[in-house]
Amino acid sequence: MDLNLTGKVALVTGASRGIGRAIAEGLAAEGARLVIAARGAEALDEAKRALEATGAEVLAIPSDVGDDASVDALVAKACERFGTIDILISNASALAVTGDRASWEASLNVDVMGAVRLVEAVLPMMRAARGGVILLVSSISGIEAYPMPDFGYTAGKAALNAYAKKLAVVEGSHGIRANALLPGSTEFPGGSWEKMRAHQPEIYEMVRQSVPSGRLGTPQEVADAAVWLVSPRAGWINGAALVVDGGQSKAIP
Repeated sequence: MDLNLTGKVALVTGASRGIGRAIAEGLAAEGARLVIAARGAEALDEAKRALEATGAEVLAIPSDVGDDASVDALVAKACERFGTIDILISNASALAVTGDRASWEASLNVDVMGAVRLVEAVLPMMRAARGGVILLVSSISGIEAYPMPDFGYTAGKAALNAYAKKLAVVEGSHGIRANALLPGSTEFPGGSWEKMRAHQPEIYEMVRQSVPSGRLGTPQEVADAAVWLVSPRAGWINGAALVVDGGQSKAIP
């Protein structure tokens, strides 16, 4: 299926590995032009080279979504190169899952306010263009309370779900769609679940067994949903919180 994304300019944060990189790869396969961002310059440059090897047009910009000036510079450089941003995918996360105050502050500044900074930077051009798509990568942690002390992370992801819905209602008249994507536990090389499997196998096994299929998800499975959701093929989906977890969450929306 042609998702009608050829030539669209997509900005993806947290794009050097995992879900963000898989989303960038999926968009590239559909002909989108890419702006990829992450804090680590070396990993980001490797992602850029791999994407360009597939024929994609890619601009890679090391950025910190927790910093106002860094986000402003990211969007300015993206527009200098491509003229506009048609699709924003806010995927960066602090992954702060302890119960202390520092975890709260990191989750709110990076996960929530990082998305706010990005959205506020792209909204003027999307309004002027009478169109655009915003996707906030959240988590099933935002809809179900697991028995863990990840208070800031859970609250931050729930806030992203609410933010996406509010954006859909407020900005829909400008032709802008906004949705949240809620992945379940997703495993990839170097990721937190791979480390959990090696160092805390009892927790890993508990989570694995909570998924009906008996396994964790892959970045590609999440990315397939994300790429479709930001495409015109999903043009009538606005304000949704799409769960992509293989049935891991037991919440009923």
